[in-house]
Amino acid sequence: MENSVLTTTTRPKFKRDPVKTVILASMMGTSIEFFDFYAYGTASATYFPRVFFPQMTPVLATILSLLTFGVAFVARPVGSFLFGHFGDRLGRKKTLVLSLLVMGVATVAIGFIPGYSVIGVWGAVLLCLCRFIQGIGLGGEWSGAVLVATENAPANRRALYGAFPEVGGPIGFFICNGLFYLLENWLTPAQMTAFGWRIPFWASAVLVVIGLYVRRRLQETPLFKLAQEKNNVTKSPLRAVFKSNWREILKGTFIMGGTYALFFTLTTWSLSYATTALGFSHTEFFLLLMGAIVEFAVLIMLASVLADRVGRKKVLLTASGALVVFSLVFPYFLQGQHNMSGMLLFLGVGFVIMGTLYGPVGAVLPELFPTKVRYSGAGITYNLAAVVGAAVAPSVTTWLISRFGLYSAGYYMFALAVVSVIAWLLTKETKDVDYTK
Repeated sequence: MENSVLTTTTRPKFKRDPVKTVILASMMGTSIEFFDFYAYGTASATYFPRVFFPQMTPVLATILSLLTFGVAFVARPVGSFLFGHFGDRLGRKKTLVLSLLVMGVATVAIGFIPGYSVIGVWGAVLLCLCRFIQGIGLGGEWSGAVLVATENAPANRRALYGAFPEVGGPIGFFICNGLFYLLENWLTPAQMTAFGWRIPFWASAVLVVIGLYVRRRLQETPLFKLAQEKNNVTKSPLRAVFKSNWREILKGTFIMGGTYALFFTLTTWSLSYATTALGFSHTEFFLLLMGAIVEFAVLIMLASVLADRVGRKKVLLTASGALVVFSLVFPYFLQGQHNMSGMLLFLGVGFVIMGTLYGPVGAVLPELFPTKVRYSGAGITYNLAAVVGAAVAPSVTTWLISRFGLYSAGYYMFALAVVSVIAWLLTKETKDVDYTK
């Protein structure tokens, strides 16, 4: 019998949030997440080498700066352990509010950290500390957001509903890019290095306040209420998920590892490389990225609708195979100075694959786990994938190019893409799992 969110025989009389509220609450957090992360990614690729590591050579300063970018990814599994525990014990709503607050405070604090010229190496230390705390908050964000969406979804539209928090990514990304574009036009390079890069971090406070307001109005999800009514809530979700679902954690981690490597290659690494080695200006590249982000959002929705119709595995396995090929050929798109057609091809093809991979994941990862450990399982899997795919991807890619040339830029992503294909071949279709259990 086809799975549904609540079957007619088990439907409790719980009041559910309107669809608009579910969409906004789930989308808001990932919008803030990607705004904050891209603000940091842009700053670490462009300004932090001069602000926090001016004593180093340019290449080493860039590598160290990008490594601070990876600190949050190391912290994210810690956050998924912490917030997953409470999300599966106490509920999705309370945990989501707390994770957003932790993430927001750490992000705003980054905008106030003095540079090397004021407090020396302590600036970099404080940067890593705030980045770590930000990562802890982020560790509980994504899984809670997708559960708010998918646990309120009709059975035949879980991928579509799961795409709503995913679309929050390009929205936050677009807003952040637009803000940096305006700042780059309004301020001089010296002003951007002195204080301009801090403005997006301060501005994120506005988004956090809006997000907290929306989420405080949420009901608990119907499926978690049902689990509470049936006493199907575990006191030790972490122990339960690692004991019974460790295979799903491994598969999900490698299913998504290549997706993360692709995203941060297309954004953080490409910004650094295009503006230092290929002759693109910052404002010019921001505009190119903003156009590609619109494409990214469209593909998220299209791929999710398709995944509801034909299944998750067909869509994501095909896209993972495309990533294998793209990893080997994209360096050829980046030949020559200011190669606009090559850059458009790189971003255009890359974000088609990225949107196709990223959209259905909002349904896939939660579908791998039962309700009582779904927050923990989906969160741990998503954030371990971030460690594997993104924590060191920009730095490793920069180092590979400095040692072996541009054609080595896709090797790390290629390896992860191949593993992703293998993981999908070992994973069953999740479209028709019983999501109420």
